[in-house]
Amino acid sequence: MYPLAQILHSKGYYLTGSDNNETETLRAVREMGIPVYMGQRAENIGDADLIVHTAAILPDNPELIAAKSSGAAVWERSQLLGVLTEQFGNTINVSGTHGKTTVTAMITQILVTQGLDISAVIGGKLPLIHGSGIAGKSDIMVCEACEFQDHFLNLKTSAAVVLNIDEDHLDYFKNLDNIIKSFRKFCADADRAVIVNGDDENSMRAVSGLDKSKLVTFGRAESNDWYPANINRKSGMETKFDIMHNGKLFCSTVLHIPGEHNIVNAVAAAAAADYAGASPEGIAKGLESFRGAGRRFEKYGEAGGITVVDDYAHHPAEIAATLEAAVKLGFTKVWAVHQPFTFSRTELLLDDFAKALSIADRVVLTSIMGGREVNTTGITASALAAKTEGAVCFDREHDESIELVSRYVSENAEAGDLIVTLGCGDVNKAARRILELLNEKYS
Repeated sequence: MYPLAQILHSKGYYLTGSDNNETETLRAVREMGIPVYMGQRAENIGDADLIVHTAAILPDNPELIAAKSSGAAVWERSQLLGVLTEQFGNTINVSGTHGKTTVTAMITQILVTQGLDISAVIGGKLPLIHGSGIAGKSDIMVCEACEFQDHFLNLKTSAAVVLNIDEDHLDYFKNLDNIIKSFRKFCADADRAVIVNGDDENSMRAVSGLDKSKLVTFGRAESNDWYPANINRKSGMETKFDIMHNGKLFCSTVLHIPGEHNIVNAVAAAAAADYAGASPEGIAKGLESFRGAGRRFEKYGEAGGITVVDDYAHHPAEIAATLEAAVKLGFTKVWAVHQPFTFSRTELLLDDFAKALSIADRVVLTSIMGGREVNTTGITASALAAKTEGAVCFDREHDESIELVSRYVSENAEAGDLIVTLGCGDVNKAARRILELLNEKYS
């Protein structure tokens, strides 16, 4: 909701809002002069002309019930985003089961650094634009396009970017074939280009039979239109490499975020930025200046020789990619502190989560954050811990779980260790609390 608030506020709309937790994002919204009520109550909607809610809001929410009986228009967030994309002549919509936020942020970083006056909606904060949304005056919009409940089908798409397709949101899609069908429709709706991961079998299934003149492929393999070459991993998080286009050197750049997956993400961003009119020099400069989006391997700090990082990874493939990158950074031990998100995903992908988390040296679990779901099957984080060798689990009420996890990790981590909190809920609270406790311990 934050980037939509940023864009609509900049266009002069009067906004109010409500939330259940005080967060940095909430403070930023208030600093824009937008009134925000704490707690969701019927009277909060006032005389609003349009009421917008996220898919995480449950049907029995008193504010939503009041909204639907108020006579005002009531939209889910993706409907509003769809209307916004219709205001732009050239929309670049970034999809995929993993990596959407990073690639959307990379493209935005490149185009803004190039001096293009774009608009953007990103799923994480980008320091360059002081938030996750920006409203420009050109006809270019860069937008993160989420497949959840087919929300990305609400968007107007000029160029579709498809990073990968894996099993996720199975409570809605039921199976992989249905996910691929939705991505196919998303790609078929693209007016001008489909920039697709040529190495990903499911992504290529999704675009099979579509207009080949629109297809642009990227990936590690040299058979793609865009691919990396001469990869030189330097110390820490720095990697130097060439970006190739149609077998020729396009530009050389340096990436300052870790992981093989992020090299491919950078190549995808380069292809999309080239489509939008960025120069090779501008693309190289934009990628070199990129330090990640908020909650994407975001370093929170160090204390006592222990480094604390937070990452949004919440699907087994994302967790595996993040931890594989982490273990290559040379730390003594890597701690994975994971908050499972949604009961259905945890249960359906239990074995995959256990395998991914086992990449770390130490695994600590909080209770499951249900999000938009009710636990109808009785699945617990303890069930995941039982399948993950050596895992420690604090399956308690939410706030108690976060506190117990934070205390356990801060008491047992040692100098030279890397602590990575993982999840799309509020596990970053544990990262901040761990760092706070470490600072107290070593001050």
